Amino acid sequence: MRHRVKAGVLGRSASHRAAMYRNLVTSLFEHERVRTTDAKAKGVRSLAEKMITLGKRGDLHARRRALRVIRRREVAAKVFDDLAERYRDRPGGYTRIVKLGMRSGDAASMSIIELVEAGTLTGHAPTAGKKVGAKVAAKTGAKAAKQAGAKATEKTAGKAAAKAEAETKKAAAKKAPKKKAAAKKAPKKKTAAKKDSETASKKKASAKKKASAKTKATAKKKAVRKKKTD
Repeated sequence: MRHRVKAGVLGRSASHRAAMYRNLVTSLFEHERVRTTDAKAKGVRSLAEKMITLGKRGDLHARRRALRVIRRREVAAKVFDDLAERYRDRPGGYTRIVKLGMRSGDAASMSIIELVEAGTLTGHAPTAGKKVGAKVAAKTGAKAAKQAGAKATEKTAGKAAAKAEAETKKAAAKKAPKKKAAAKKAPKKKTAAKKDSETASKKKASAKKKASAKTKATAKKKAVRKKKTD
């Protein structure tokens, strides 16, 4: 029978479950926010609030009891120094659980367990569910709006600077004396076809010259021979 059994077994042995809770509590105090399943978040919440209560006590025995659960001395010092002062006037309810929905793959219900901020919701139980989700969404929306506004101002400033540079360059170009560069006409390059035609015409002219010289020489020889015979 499940008499006086608060938390579930979570499919683990007692030692494994205790080690898991110790790790989760240490991560929660270190980062002040942990994303896990609903069952683990509900199991860790009571242990985390007990540690903060020990931190508010602040004596040596409470510190030793807290170090039996918290794995790192730096995190334990944060609990006894910072978190104890943060929740000094708060009677309880140091954490809140925000539902996130189902996890893709095994459809496990996910949630975020986080520490309540200093100076908020003092003297009242922490609100969970849709109200907290709306607050978180409003904070994230405000941050996104601020970032978008900063980016827009940067873009406009960059455009204005570019326009100013362009105007200064134009003014400097107008003031500078215009130098008329003497445009030298580059000689036209002869194409390969024209070169071939010129070489062919030269070869023909040289061949005609040689033929005419040969004909003249033969004519002189014949005239000399006739004179000798006469």
